[in-house]
Amino acid sequence: MSDTRPIGVFDSGLGGLTVVRELFRLMAGERIVYLGDTARCPYGGRSEETIRTFGMQDALLLMEMDIKLLVVACNTVSSVALDYIEKSVKEIPVVGVVLPGARAAALRTAERKVGVIGTAATIRAGAYVRAIQAQDPAIKVYGKACPLFVPLVEEGLLDHEITRLTAQYYLAELLDSGVDCIILGCTHYPLLMETIQELVGTRTHLVDSALWTAKEVKDILAALGGLSPEKAGGLAASRFMVTDYAPRFKELAASFLGGTLPSIELVGLEKLTKLCETAAAV
Repeated sequence: MSDTRPIGVFDSGLGGLTVVRELFRLMAGERIVYLGDTARCPYGGRSEETIRTFGMQDALLLMEMDIKLLVVACNTVSSVALDYIEKSVKEIPVVGVVLPGARAAALRTAERKVGVIGTAATIRAGAYVRAIQAQDPAIKVYGKACPLFVPLVEEGLLDHEITRLTAQYYLAELLDSGVDCIILGCTHYPLLMETIQELVGTRTHLVDSALWTAKEVKDILAALGGLSPEKAGGLAASRFMVTDYAPRFKELAASFLGGTLPSIELVGLEKLTKLCETAAAV
């Protein structure tokens, strides 16, 4: 039994391509339909109502494409609006990036102290705290907003003194608190893995939510008999959409995905807006 329909993945920008990269690594036969809302990125500084609206619009666009599973690859939307989207999208499984990362961190902390780094909205929402403590109430969770990491990644400053100093500034408080595990709670942050690991040392585990999200997707599809045959899809058979061609788009996309996108489609924001209006009228 198999299901050759695509997996839908959306993010506020291109960071969700780190999740796509892991999905392809674990399931080479899958087709992906990806939406990056680059015109309105980042979502992290928006109000919760706006984040819910944007996330629902993104989800509805992908639902139009007969997907078999929806991945909310944006940590901000996963933290603020996942329940809202799940209640509206009942036909297929919906997977966010918070719970998989939280489960992995809970299993890896010996000191029962976990740090979470992410956007201001992700940290403010407290979704990681709730998810981790649902696994083990004894775990203390320390959140730290790192708003400069996203622009540093998008400027390509992955191995730069400015980035190292910024990481040192942001992470000092977490390290002083004695955390032995840190969740990279933004899909941009895996590109800073080497810089952060060098700073925190090898005794501190870094949890890449993109990797653990991809593992959860594979487990769900396997349980449902919904995996595609190995030769059914892949990068060349997948579809990638954005709402704006940002500067350095191709270079940035390649750094997240680990390869060049086959083609890119532009989706107007008016289409996203109309989808929500239509759904509300039904």
